[in-house]
Amino acid sequence: MDTQIFDMHNIDIAWCPGCGNFPILKTLKQALAELEIEPANLVLVSGIGQAAKIPHYFKTNVFNGLHGRALPAATAIKAANPALTVISESGDGDMYGEGGNHFLHTIRRNPDITNIVHNNMVYGLTKGQASPTSQIGFKTPVQVGGVFLEPFNPLAVAIALDASFVARCFAGDAEQTKEIIKKAIKHKGYALVDIFQPCASFNKLNTYEWFKKHTYYLEDSHDHSNKNEAFKKATEEEKFPLGIFYIKPDKKTFEENIGIYQENQQPLYERKPNTGKLHSLIETFKFAD
Repeated sequence: MDTQIFDMHNIDIAWCPGCGNFPILKTLKQALAELEIEPANLVLVSGIGQAAKIPHYFKTNVFNGLHGRALPAATAIKAANPALTVISESGDGDMYGEGGNHFLHTIRRNPDITNIVHNNMVYGLTKGQASPTSQIGFKTPVQVGGVFLEPFNPLAVAIALDASFVARCFAGDAEQTKEIIKKAIKHKGYALVDIFQPCASFNKLNTYEWFKKHTYYLEDSHDHSNKNEAFKKATEEEKFPLGIFYIKPDKKTFEENIGIYQENQQPLYERKPNTGKLHSLIETFKFAD
C-alpha cells in the first residue's frame, strides 16, 4: 500500500525544524501502509498539543478532542464499531497530565486501541513549561530553579495496572519504532507505545544525542510475560530501556466485557433505538397524580 494515500496535499506542517514529530509521522504512515490498513477503516484520535496535530496529516477518519480527552473518545469509537482500527495519540502533557485520570482508567478498561504518546518531556505547544515527564533539575521559563517533582513514569504505572501491551521507542530509530507500532496495532487490547522524541525549540537537554546516550534496547531474551521483571526494567533511570516491556495476550477487552455484545455482535452504530423500551423507561419516571 502506498503511504501517499495517508497524505494530505499542499499543507504546511506546523512544527519547528528538527521536531521529533516529523519522524513519528513518517514512521506511523509506514507502519499503517505495511499493515495494509485502509483509511476508511482507521480512526486517529487526539487531544490538544503539537503531537495532537498528527491526525491532520492523514486522509482518514479523525477525532480531535479536548485537552487530555482523547482516550475516552477512542474507547467509545471502538465500542461503537469494534471492526475499526483505533489509534489514540497525543503528547506526554496531554496524555499523562491533563489526561492522566483517563490514562489510568483506559488501562483498566482495556479497549482494543493503540495509545501512542509523543514523550518530549516538555510542553511544546504552550512554550516550554515542564511536563509530567520532565527530568529533575530541568529549567524552564516557569520552573526557573529547575524541576523538583519526581517524573511521572507511565510504563511503570501501566505495568502495575496490568496493561495488556507496554512498549517504549525512540523517534530517532525509525525501523525499530515502526516494528513496535505494528505489533501494538496488531495486539488485541490496550497497547501503550511511549515514544521518546526531542523538542528542538523548548527542550535543549533531551536532544537526539541525549536520547541516544541514555537509552538501550532490551535483550531478545527479555520475558514479555514476566510482570515483575517488566516493572523492574520500567523503573531504570540511569539508562532508559527501549522495546516491548510487557504483554498480557489473553486479557479480555472492553468490547468483549460489555453486555451489549454478549449476544449480539452487530456494531452499535448500526442499531436503532428500541422506542418501546424507551417510552417504558420514561413512564417509570412519571410522578403519580
